[in-house]
Amino acid sequence: MVLRGELFISHAALGMGPRFVGLETRPLLSDTNSLFWRNRILSVPLHELAPTTPLSPPAALTAEGVTKRYGKRLVLDAVSLSVAPGERLALMGPSGSGKTTLLNCIGGVDRPDSGSIWIGADDLVGLDSRSLARIRRVRVGTVFQFFHLLPTLTVAENIEISLQLVGAAKKERRTRVEELLLRVELADRADALPSELSGGEQQRIAIARALAHRPCLVLADEPTGNLDSASGANILGLLREMSEASGAALVLVTHSEEAASICHRRLYLRDGRIVGRS
Repeated sequence: MVLRGELFISHAALGMGPRFVGLETRPLLSDTNSLFWRNRILSVPLHELAPTTPLSPPAALTAEGVTKRYGKRLVLDAVSLSVAPGERLALMGPSGSGKTTLLNCIGGVDRPDSGSIWIGADDLVGLDSRSLARIRRVRVGTVFQFFHLLPTLTVAENIEISLQLVGAAKKERRTRVEELLLRVELADRADALPSELSGGEQQRIAIARALAHRPCLVLADEPTGNLDSASGANILGLLREMSEASGAALVLVTHSEEAASICHRRLYLRDGRIVGRS
């Protein structure tokens, strides 16, 4: 069982003392041996909580019964998973298995037809478009297979844009960009344009951009799929190192066993269902 929530001081006029109000999350096993999570709201007088009761932080990501159709085609079939803060999870499976669709739903780019997706304590399914965009800007970082750097911005500006979107002050932005450029070993290319970088260098900048605003969750869709083996190995090492340093959870979509090896766990999808775990 996992408890997540906040301490509230109730109004004295109500004659009530401090209470812990939170979400109790219990792992359950379905008839098909799929793990899913059931939540319920708890409101407990503080004195009834034992001093030794462990209160765990919410999972970085929880998905429950996520289902998605495109027309008549069932792309995701009641997919459930959970990723703890700092944990790295690989989503694996053949093309067309639903990996990228699941990643899009988790990242708020697409909406599931049913089910729920939590990033920390925020339920994405219940959010309007504006609130969902805010969650994407603040809580999520994304690394793409084809980098998606803005071609007319310099390396430093491509990283800085993530910080501008969350309203970081100019001095903070400059300090953070300098720190990240040193981390990815490209401080001497700060003023270069993306077209002047190799593929491996562009992906290092993309990782720095994804982590610049300190998200709690990083989504990576085949981040080494467009790189040679040596550059790919360097990118995997950087992803592992930077996720460990930041404490961000990582969900990595990949066909590669080598890429999956940096993760703590693997989920295997086929025809929109989780068919294996390791």
